[in-house]
Amino acid sequence: MKRLALLSASVLSLTLASPTLAQVASQTPAPPSLDALTPAPLQFTHRTLSNGLNVYAMPDPAAGTVTVQVWYDVGAKNDPAGRSGFAHLFEHILSRKTINMPLGTMNALTEDVGGTRNASTGADFTNYYETVPPQYLETMLWTHAERMARPVVDEAVFKAERDIVKEELRQRVLAPPYGRLQRFVIGDNSYDAHIYRRPTIGSIEDLDSATIEDARAFHEAYYRPSTATLIVSGNFDPAQLDRWVDQYFAPITAPTDRPVPQMTRPPEVRRTEPRSIVAYAPNVPLPAVAAVWQGVPANSPDAAAIEVLAGVLSSGESSRLYQSLVYQQQVAASAGLYSGAQEEGGSIVAQVIVADGKTPDQAEAALNAELARIRDTPVTEAELAEVKTEILASALRSRETASGRAFLLGQALVGQNDPRAADTDLAAVRAVTTADVQRVARQYLGDQGRVSIRYLDESQRPAGQADAWANPAPLPEFISVPPALNAPNELAPEGQRQAAPAPSAPVQARPPVIAERTLPNGLRVVVAKSTDLPIMNAQLVTRGGSAADPADRSGLSAMTVALAGQGAGGRSSTEIARTLEALGASTGSGAGRDSTSLVLSAPVASADAAGAVFRDIVTAPTFAPEELERLRKQSIDGLRVELRQPGPLAAAALRRTAFGEGGYGAPARGTPASLNAVTREEIAALHQARWRPDNAALIITGGMSPEEGFAYAERLLGGWAKPSTPLPANAQAAAPAALPTPRVVVVDLPGSGQAAVAAAVPAPLRTSDDWYRLAVANAVMGGGSNGRLFQEVRAKRGLSYGAYSSLGSGASADLVTASTQTKNESAAEVVDLILAEFDRLGSEAVATDAATRRSTYLNGGFARQIETTAGLGGFLSDAVEYGLPVDDVATYPQKIAAVTPETLQAAARQYVSSDRAYVVVAGDSKVFIDALRARHPDLVVVPAADLDLSRADLGLQ
Repeated sequence: MKRLALLSASVLSLTLASPTLAQVASQTPAPPSLDALTPAPLQFTHRTLSNGLNVYAMPDPAAGTVTVQVWYDVGAKNDPAGRSGFAHLFEHILSRKTINMPLGTMNALTEDVGGTRNASTGADFTNYYETVPPQYLETMLWTHAERMARPVVDEAVFKAERDIVKEELRQRVLAPPYGRLQRFVIGDNSYDAHIYRRPTIGSIEDLDSATIEDARAFHEAYYRPSTATLIVSGNFDPAQLDRWVDQYFAPITAPTDRPVPQMTRPPEVRRTEPRSIVAYAPNVPLPAVAAVWQGVPANSPDAAAIEVLAGVLSSGESSRLYQSLVYQQQVAASAGLYSGAQEEGGSIVAQVIVADGKTPDQAEAALNAELARIRDTPVTEAELAEVKTEILASALRSRETASGRAFLLGQALVGQNDPRAADTDLAAVRAVTTADVQRVARQYLGDQGRVSIRYLDESQRPAGQADAWANPAPLPEFISVPPALNAPNELAPEGQRQAAPAPSAPVQARPPVIAERTLPNGLRVVVAKSTDLPIMNAQLVTRGGSAADPADRSGLSAMTVALAGQGAGGRSSTEIARTLEALGASTGSGAGRDSTSLVLSAPVASADAAGAVFRDIVTAPTFAPEELERLRKQSIDGLRVELRQPGPLAAAALRRTAFGEGGYGAPARGTPASLNAVTREEIAALHQARWRPDNAALIITGGMSPEEGFAYAERLLGGWAKPSTPLPANAQAAAPAALPTPRVVVVDLPGSGQAAVAAAVPAPLRTSDDWYRLAVANAVMGGGSNGRLFQEVRAKRGLSYGAYSSLGSGASADLVTASTQTKNESAAEVVDLILAEFDRLGSEAVATDAATRRSTYLNGGFARQIETTAGLGGFLSDAVEYGLPVDDVATYPQKIAAVTPETLQAAARQYVSSDRAYVVVAGDSKVFIDALRARHPDLVVVPAADLDLSRADLGLQ
């Protein structure tokens, strides 16, 4: 489990009054027993309809939602010959239109009632799923039956979704620095003569060659009741579910004369010869090395031992690869090893991003040494126990919601054809021995079957050298799907369409019980019980964040947060990581614009022991000079990677463009120059000034009752002494009196696989009534797939994988931001579309029912957020940060529901328009600059290599 370093106290150690935690802190805490961490088995019932449809029911009367999922036994391994990526393309197509549902209906039936929907494709499956208020269960069942039996696949849908999938490929593969490495280079070399050889997302060439006839044939061949599994989880009546399933699914028949096409699986021979390859790509800020081996299928007896092996090597900061490559030798910015075990095979991949100033040879040598060590020497019993604890604690958290449990069941079915696999896998992990780990290391991580990969920037390619990373093994011969026999479906005329079922009686969700108390030392404590599972989160929030960092020290708050967890209370950084991970606990941290926070997540069984570490991080950090230097280098390497991606690059430049010299415009994580300037003394002084109990709040969510939470808070931080000095002045940075003149900025990133487009206008304060009105207006413009931006940019034109807008929540200032990514050729067009939507929001009236649907959409998302321990804690911490009462949990939905078309439009007119907008486009400017300059002749261009985020002019002067 990843442990993120955190915030802390002055260099003086403070003594707590609590003997319980003081005693725990003086020794290495005993980890909880594996029995205490092992979750209860998944509960479900199963039946099979006469047409072959498998139905699993997972009722939970306490849930506030219901999740409906259909998993089809068809995935990328079923892509026809010459049509890689086709199952994924068809996933998009099947979400669009049926005989009774015009374009957009599925999204409307989900989002407009406060639900959410999505779909995904893997090598072995395609799934479609929604989470909605329980009264809409019948509606969701009806939509799934429509897609299974009556989809409309026409030319318009086919072409639009193919364009969207190509944009998804550009966004996920071609735009990120390491996207080609992960999806293409590693993917092609993970398997030889195997049906998993091709990438799930396909290629631009294969997508372009696909036809509408392919899509219709694919549906007839693979989409039928006998290849599907329906999973319903949440708050519902099982008897009523059975009646609805019989009504909507039982009548669906499959062709008896057309069996599902079956490809003969070629034997996958174990590789016996090593192979080395070098790949090049644009905008690779740091080199990478990787190693690939053939793995095992998910149901292999060795799968559990390989999972534990991967945990020993790369789970958390106490793992071997992190400790050796990242922490001690500092040859890597990141390092990890993971196992991809699927239904019919698997792969094992190690990947290392080389640290700045180091060479691929050094990184690979360090990786090889750790691989040899785990093959040659048994892991320790302590390492084994730690990884098992981490795996079990993660499993506990994954079962917190009805949706999470449904996904676990679905993955067990498609990966192992065993509904009990999610539970039996945990039992197998518990049974793994040190000898098992060494055995699988020797068997699967040998040098003979390894593919070694170097991944370098395009500038390092030798002149005239072509790509040579492709796997030399011939692809297996994939089958072609027989042509469709049935006449294509068409959308029924408006008066002849079957209407979606009406909702049933609403089900009232159980609201969280929230209580608040202030300890004698001034610490504000908020406790909210959110689950019956034995898990908990404790989040400490202190006033003062990155917006208050000195102008030449941006990132100071973030560095303070991160460094505090790298040594505290007599424990070293490694000892903190090892202690927390052995307890199944983790810490996360961050410096927001207006506050800084530290989160502890732990099983209740280890909350006290983990709390002792948490307490030391808060009150007694070491701030060791050597740890500062190590963290400084890691942070700068991380920035180098982040700022070679068009999306993060545009977002950072946009804030600086909009806020100018103000603290809200500075990058929260700093710049290489500002991070290099930060000193230990500045970090200690900032911590001593801000981190005090009377300037902080502790928020506890999860399985603790209010009284249990207050008692825990007293044990945890009741002895944190309040300084005698007065509180510092409010550290929030005021927005500048006059914002810079709106302008259009282009950040030139040559070779970028996409252009990121971002535009923003100033927003009201979070405490203003206008914020709630603008929240609904923003949902109209860019909330979800029914927002206007999504509809105009993606649904109608296929110019992006998604286009959205967001409303910021700063205590003193923030932005309404619209953003998307598109191919470089369409960047100028997308800028115009976004600015047109800014103007439309204030000029075009919103109908009453449309405003109500958008309010319901927001409140549904809010309800899903607060049903999780982390989500509820996040909302409450935001309330503390922005100066809101914690009962905003109850009043937020009411305030959103009270927004009218008139009030939302008035807010939109006041805040949102194209003439107030700041615009940034980050991409390969030579492709779009002429078209963009024709529309915006005053635009300015900044080369990405020269971008200076510490300056309001971005380094233009």
